[in-house]
Amino acid sequence: MTTGLTAGVFVDWSNTIMPGLSDVDDRTFVVAFQALDSAITNPLFLGVGYIGALLFTGLSVALHRRAEQRPALMWIGAALVFYLLVFVITFSVHEPLNEEIRSAGDPDTDAGFAAARAQLDEAMWTAWNTVRAVASTIAFGCLTWALAIHRRPGQTTARH
Repeated sequence: MTTGLTAGVFVDWSNTIMPGLSDVDDRTFVVAFQALDSAITNPLFLGVGYIGALLFTGLSVALHRRAEQRPALMWIGAALVFYLLVFVITFSVHEPLNEEIRSAGDPDTDAGFAAARAQLDEAMWTAWNTVRAVASTIAFGCLTWALAIHRRPGQTTARH
């Protein structure tokens, strides 16, 4: 569930938030982006959703190592790889770009707001966020399929 919820957040940013912000002036963009960035940095999203998805998927890998669980394990492992890609993109692309706009503070001129906005590189941010959205959605799909083919210990056929 946490993987699916996190995927939804990334899809929302790529399909609604960033396109909506692209149409506003520089001052509005910077102030809104800083507010959104601050709001998303909360224990529920970061702890339960974002990091929780990684931990729960890793735990699922550990719990499905028995021979009868191998079919599900392959899909859970694939989900873990795709979700790790989300982390790599976040910390190599998004966090540095977000820090640029965070560190801009509250520019006091229109030129300052324009410079802060330019440092974010909206096109790159959105493109890589779309990759995060796709990777986390694929991870969620893999976990969903793993659940569909999951076998309980002693069960000889998959549940349907």
